[in-house]
Amino acid sequence: MPESISHIALIVCDPARTAELFAGVFGARVISDADDDGHRQSLARFGGVWFVLRQGEGPSVRNGDHIAFEVEKAELPGYAAKLVAFGVEYFMAREDSALYFTDYDNHVFELDGGGSMDEGLAERT
Repeated sequence: MPESISHIALIVCDPARTAELFAGVFGARVISDADDDGHRQSLARFGGVWFVLRQGEGPSVRNGDHIAFEVEKAELPGYAAKLVAFGVEYFMAREDSALYFTDYDNHVFELDGGGSMDEGLAERT
């Protein structure tokens, strides 16, 4: 059985730009900026997960797929301000306990300030 997520790979037009967004908004540590098989890529780590940002054409449309991170609800306004500083639009949902944004390449992220999934699912059992 898998222990944890090793990494998430995203195809992006400009790996360095996306890594800068992750560093500026989430405090991600950009580990490397390297060539791999002739494609540029950047590596960033935040939320306990490695993100491999490979150069290419990202998704053409948003489809509901997203990556969600658990945060404190009180942190959401600070994240919103950082996103605005990077020119990234966001919207609030679930009575302002979740913030959704799309990166420069149509990847959707959620910052969930409504408590952990474990807590929510425990209430259902």
